[in-house]
Amino acid sequence: MKKVEAIIRPSKLKAVQRGLKEAGIPCLTVVPVKGTGLQKTYSERYRGTELSMIMKTRIMIMCIVSDDNLEKCIDTILDNSSEGTPGDGKIFIYNVEEAIRIRTRTRGGEAIK
Repeated sequence: MKKVEAIIRPSKLKAVQRGLKEAGIPCLTVVPVKGTGLQKTYSERYRGTELSMIMKTRIMIMCIVSDDNLEKCIDTILDNSSEGTPGDGKIFIYNVEEAIRIRTRTRGGEAIK
């Protein structure tokens, strides 16, 4: 099993969620995050004053997938979140040793189905 974390633009959340559902990966967790990548800072006008902003608002999507569904999950996120411009985001992949469904105490791959 793998944990996929994708940091994407908030405007792309619906498209990614829809794509993952169509790909058979409906379970995900969404967390609003702020951070900075390679573009560092940017400026915004607020009430007539220019402000230098350090952190950009993004969405982090987390999903646990079987090894068989990993590439399908990555491709779906890439296809639905990319605009081809800086700030599109990043995808991180981690190994998951165990998953346990609390209600039934089911373990392993059955717990994420």
